[in-house]
Amino acid sequence: MDITCLLRQTFFGVCFSISLSSVLGKTVTVCIAFKATKLGSSWVKWVSFKVSNYVVVISSSIQVLLCVTWLLVSPPYVDYDHHSYSGKVIIQCNEGSDIWFYSMLAYLGLLAAMSFVLAFMVRTLPDSFNEAKYITFSMLVFCSVWISMIPAYLSTRGKYMVAVEIFAILTSCASVLGCIFLPKLYIMILRPTLNTRKIIMQTRSIT
Repeated sequence: MDITCLLRQTFFGVCFSISLSSVLGKTVTVCIAFKATKLGSSWVKWVSFKVSNYVVVISSSIQVLLCVTWLLVSPPYVDYDHHSYSGKVIIQCNEGSDIWFYSMLAYLGLLAAMSFVLAFMVRTLPDSFNEAKYITFSMLVFCSVWISMIPAYLSTRGKYMVAVEIFAILTSCASVLGCIFLPKLYIMILRPTLNTRKIIMQTRSIT
């Protein structure tokens, strides 16, 4: 139980930071690639660098450092709640420090917000080569889910608190995966005739 309490939120925070960092890295790559197509653009020198890899490593490392500091300073522990329900004792995980817990969530929100803003800025790029619109919508749904989850999480206790968090995790994961990959699956499975180099280049020239 102690190990579960220690790893429950920190493992979630690190995994989600890697996912959001990957989305952010992809958005940065799309932005750089299209800025570099302009004549005389200073962004050309950044195309050869694997910027997305650096974004993922640096952004994830910050979250890992945050979680490790949390575990060292004020680690989560097993708590026995005798007050929520009369005649019952609820065994639950106490986060140890609300400040560190919400700092971890705030950092995830920061990564999602950065991905949303950057994707929104490059949403007008050619559709055939641009996933920014899908990333924008997925991050919008992601942020909406977690913003609505926080008051529900604070107002529940015991197993209901865990259920709220699991629902938020599953919904946000489905939004990110669905909004980014479902359009691709639609083209590949239902409209394979659109998945050709000729059609893509025609769309690009029209745009």
